[in-house]
Amino acid sequence: MAQTNKVPVAAPPDGGWGWMIVAGCFIVTICTRAVTRCISIFFVEFQMHFAQDYSKTAWIHSLVDCTTMLCAPLGSFIGNRLSCRFAVILGGFMASTGLILSSFATSLENLYLSLGVLTGIGFALCYTPAIAMVGKYFCKRKSLAYGVAMSGSGIGTFILAPVVQHLIELYSWRGALLLLGGFVANLCVCGALMRPITLKEEQLSGMLSVNEENTYNKQQNNLNSKSACKPGQPIRTDCLNSCVFFQSLQEYSFFLMPDFMVLAVSILFLAYGCSVPFVYLVPYALNVGVSHQNSAFLMSILGVIGIVGNITFGWLTDRRCLKKYRYFCFLVAVGMDGLCCLLIPTLQSFPLLVPFSVLYGYFDGAYVALLPVVTSDIVGSQYLSSALGVVFFLHAIPYLISPPIAGWLVDRTGTYTAAFMLSGFSMIFSSVLLVCAALIKKCFRTRSGSYSTNSDPKLQIWTNTGETDYCVTADQEPKPV
Repeated sequence: MAQTNKVPVAAPPDGGWGWMIVAGCFIVTICTRAVTRCISIFFVEFQMHFAQDYSKTAWIHSLVDCTTMLCAPLGSFIGNRLSCRFAVILGGFMASTGLILSSFATSLENLYLSLGVLTGIGFALCYTPAIAMVGKYFCKRKSLAYGVAMSGSGIGTFILAPVVQHLIELYSWRGALLLLGGFVANLCVCGALMRPITLKEEQLSGMLSVNEENTYNKQQNNLNSKSACKPGQPIRTDCLNSCVFFQSLQEYSFFLMPDFMVLAVSILFLAYGCSVPFVYLVPYALNVGVSHQNSAFLMSILGVIGIVGNITFGWLTDRRCLKKYRYFCFLVAVGMDGLCCLLIPTLQSFPLLVPFSVLYGYFDGAYVALLPVVTSDIVGSQYLSSALGVVFFLHAIPYLISPPIAGWLVDRTGTYTAAFMLSGFSMIFSSVLLVCAALIKKCFRTRSGSYSTNSDPKLQIWTNTGETDYCVTADQEPKPV
């Protein structure tokens, strides 16, 4: 395979082939997140066929979600070291294979391995690199681009939920999984669209004056002089290991940023809460007397309204008046989702569950679109791929344990009230944590009288000792003269 040359460009194109990247990411979110959500439609079929309780059956959905997020750093690593194109194509092949093998499963344990692990790893290799590529191609219209790309999850859920239910009725759950495996193979086509790009902002050449560039070059020479690698000499094993070590340290330097650490902790509670409604909405609706078709239609409503949340929040937060408030828009969306979950136990009929699906779907689409944007605002586009890998990795354990815990609560109490209440309070706590962190940060700003930009890796030049020799002024929007 011929290696594709990465041509450096001065700034993100904000269009052109970038819209093909958005289209590819759109299909990736359909084939990964929407298909994962639709696995909940198989919940009752698996439970009846294998004669198992709620908690054991819930492990299937948990493993798919958990493996997808747990292996997100692996997707980032392959995308950074090889290419996003290779990662997505490989992931598409693995995910399709896992779904096809699942159609021949003879026990829940078989589904744990094929559907939970193999398909989950395939989704992980596709999801993170595709999302990171959108951030490299867009800057000014980043929120809108992410809104359109992430809306694939909602559109896919809206279309696939009734289709999957119909396929189950026609061909049983085995035939439906087999057909889904063929559909997910389209991820390989999406991978072919991921054209590599290298931004000169990563080299800081577009941000530095002549004197600053000389200082940077001097620092780079000092770093090279301390390295075991010398020009004109054969590359040794210790030299290669040293280079890889320092490169890895630089890729994950965003862990030193307090803003990112607060976001990371809040994501643990957010991830626990957000997965429960998607797993148990259909079983809950069936439990209160809603028909199978209407229960699947509730998932469709979640999906289509999520599209509106994706695009409207993406477009609105790209406006100049709201661009600096993206962080607060994100935490409001998370908090509203939590409030919606607290109301589910009071909704006992299809007409009452429809407004829940509308509100929850809208704010779910809003925060899903804003999560990569907020992450990019905190760490910068240079570290976006690695940071997204960590962000999605943090979803893994909550995604793994939340459906079984909710299923255990249903088995113990005989109702869904405790499961949904715990989910709602978890998301509200995530939002409150972000609010508290923002207030504390504002108090420190007021006391110091000025805001230091030392935490922004795009504005720093780091030496090999981890100290900052100097920083340049933050990018600001041009003001009219």
